Amino acid sequence: MNFYERKRRQPPAVIIVPLIDILMVLLVFMMATSTFKMQPAIRLTLPESREGRQGASQDDSLVITIANEAPYFYLGREAIELDPLEATLRQRADEDPDTVVSIRADTNAPWGKVVGAMDAVKKAGFKRPIAAFTRLPAP
Repeated sequence: MNFYERKRRQPPAVIIVPLIDILMVLLVFMMATSTFKMQPAIRLTLPESREGRQGASQDDSLVITIANEAPYFYLGREAIELDPLEATLRQRADEDPDTVVSIRADTNAPWGKVVGAMDAVKKAGFKRPIAAFTRLPAP
């Protein structure tokens, strides 16, 4: 009697490299299809205006943000003092005097800071009037 001897099989080895490849593809896919929300650098409560436009467009203008507490002035996302702000505005006005300058000030921002920013814009030599960000009143 001849018995057939069965060979013992090795348990299948899990190959980890293809799994990592698939994980990376899924990660890249999720990153590419997700939307990212831009968070503002500081929180502002814009003043209400029934007559004005809801806000100037940020894409085509130079935006000066004025907060209600120190540091008061922001140019883009960078905090800046009044004297360097004046120098930066003067340099930008030399490059393009037709740039629209917009002021985005908090409702509770000190009025003296707003006036200081407006003076800095006028001293810089921009030709176009200063725009202001506002919001519509609640119904």
